[in-house]
Amino acid sequence: MHRSLTFMLLVLSVALSRPVTGQTPTSTTKVVLLGTGTPNADPDRWGPAVAVVVGDQSYLVDAGPGIVRRAAAAARDRNIPALRAPNLRRVFLTHLHSDHTLGLPDLMFSPWVLERTTPLDVFGPAGTRAMTANLEEAFRADIDMRLNGGEPQTTRNYRAIVKEITAGLVYEDASVRVDAIAVPHGSWPQAFAFRFRAADRTIVISGDTRASADIADACNGCDVLMYEVYSAERFKQRPPAWQRYHAAFHTSTIELAELATKAKPKLLVLYHQLFWGATDADLEREVRAAGYTGRVVSGKDLDVY
Repeated sequence: MHRSLTFMLLVLSVALSRPVTGQTPTSTTKVVLLGTGTPNADPDRWGPAVAVVVGDQSYLVDAGPGIVRRAAAAARDRNIPALRAPNLRRVFLTHLHSDHTLGLPDLMFSPWVLERTTPLDVFGPAGTRAMTANLEEAFRADIDMRLNGGEPQTTRNYRAIVKEITAGLVYEDASVRVDAIAVPHGSWPQAFAFRFRAADRTIVISGDTRASADIADACNGCDVLMYEVYSAERFKQRPPAWQRYHAAFHTSTIELAELATKAKPKLLVLYHQLFWGATDADLEREVRAAGYTGRVVSGKDLDVY
């Protein structure tokens, strides 16, 4: 009897730690993993992109490869209309690494073709304005053809309206306040995490970073802390040059366990994971083995929390 009860409690604990993937949470505010991938070409994990959805409004963090189609999949399969292409109207860039921005032209141009009624608002570090201007120039022939080549297109809503940001409050509307938190991401001069504060939930998304006490402070009991991570166990097998790189640019499961213990989120979600042969269960186990006792889940594309 004792063993049976222990097993039932273990199953219940695991079930409660998993995200809602077949339906959306009952909260008005939810967070959707559009892509959890890295530069590694994993066909099951598309480029890094997260959506915070508050009612009928969507707020994107990063624009990894495939972002518009992943948003369309979430709109259809998770019944989230705010992620239909015409509703993709704003994006917050954590930094300008290519795996986080290769979907930016997709986000600028595809929803425009699909009748977005506004330009794209882009919030990002210094260099974002030059990037979007160069993308417009790169697609000049496409723009000209769509406007003047017979397509019934008269708007210029492919445009990116850029605000280059620093740490602090960077956006506010009737649904949400968004704070940027400066984070250490190797030798990048600027990289940010973002905190979304809605009426019912607070969500913190790390972007790419080493373990950052400022993110723990920004969370401070938040509802969801979404944090990048790499396997500390598999890290030992990496070549020395890559170990130096990853230690300077990213966060291990051991480091994250310590940080999350201080941050005390209601749910810790691992994303943008570097597995190197580990599994989701391995990463969760490593975080727990390092001393974290809160709820933790290793996220997958199109999970909803």
